[in-house]
Amino acid sequence: MRIILITFLAILSAACSNIEEQAANGNSLKVNQAKKSSNDNFYSILKFVDGDTYWVNDGSSKGIKVRLIGINSPEPRSYFKMKEERFGKEASAFMEKLVGSKQIRLELDVQEIDQFGRVLAYCYFKDGRMINEEMVKNGFAQVATYPPNVKYQDMFIVAQKYARENRLGMWE
Repeated sequence: MRIILITFLAILSAACSNIEEQAANGNSLKVNQAKKSSNDNFYSILKFVDGDTYWVNDGSSKGIKVRLIGINSPEPRSYFKMKEERFGKEASAFMEKLVGSKQIRLELDVQEIDQFGRVLAYCYFKDGRMINEEMVKNGFAQVATYPPNVKYQDMFIVAQKYARENRLGMWE
């Protein structure tokens, strides 16, 4: 019985290791594709998820799922363990209107992938405006920085103060 258990655990360990390796390779591919974009490559949006997450067209069949760093927008609907939050639908609609069919560029920080396999990025329009900051400044996201990705934390705090003082978006 003990030999069967040890054999089973060894097989299970090898299988988990292989799954982790495949996931790491997939994430490395995503990061490499995203890093290429920081060299003035611009992408279009394939699909909006909510006010801080969307899929970009990288030429693959699926695209890259991107999560905006340093901000958090309210959830537009209930899914998984998340509940729909006030201003969630408005934040998502604002993101879609803000970005629309414009091309965006990604900038990565220290941590490049989150626990859900999303590429973490600061996203920019061709005119240099940062989408992350625009969402906060217009009151449709709030500051949510997590070390080590804190490069623009101070800028986001200033943007949030502006939105609150001017009673914009969720701060009305």
